[in-house]
Amino acid sequence: MRLDKFLKVSRIIKRRTVANEACDAGRVFVNGKAAKASLNVKEGDILEIQFGNRNVKAEILDVKDTAKKEEAKELFRYL
Repeated sequence: MRLDKFLKVSRIIKRRTVANEACDAGRVFVNGKAAKASLNVKEGDILEIQFGNRNVKAEILDVKDTAKKEEAKELFRYL
């Protein structure tokens, strides 16, 4: 699944266009490397996202095309 779509489905970032812009700005890292929005992510990947002066680190636990609000929390875990 594309990185920008995963960020939206998991509700880490609420809109796909915002996720796309964050990737283009170089604020999203997958496994320690700067990632483009089109990067395919899989279970076990480590995400790092820079929100202003705060960093969020999470591990991908599951990849689904769609998820309800309650299920979205189970797609990743914060580190």
